[in-house]
Amino acid sequence: MSDLDVQIPTTFDPFADASADDSGAGSKEYVHIRIQQRNGRKSLTTVQGLKKEFSYNKILKDLKREFCCNGTVVQDPELGQVIQLQGDQRKNVSNFLVQAGIVKKEHIKIHGF
Repeated sequence: MSDLDVQIPTTFDPFADASADDSGAGSKEYVHIRIQQRNGRKSLTTVQGLKKEFSYNKILKDLKREFCCNGTVVQDPELGQVIQLQGDQRKNVSNFLVQAGIVKKEHIKIHGF
């Protein structure tokens, strides 16, 4: 038994890195893209952590036009301004933000499922 490496299993929290990084809007310069389940098959995609110098309404307008979905900008007391889009648009939003040069790929965190 002394030859074997004994590994004790530890509990795994899938949301540990998400809760550690959510201490404030724009913490560690990450942009968080999440999905929130609504009722049935309906879902919302939220984008938070964009820099304040960007015009959220212009970004939202381009996102809505590009992905043919509705959306809004919500003011949250803890997180600041958050963009909400209808449907699961996580991959689309990530690719759009990188191609538009708004955020680098390594600064995007995609959460959910």
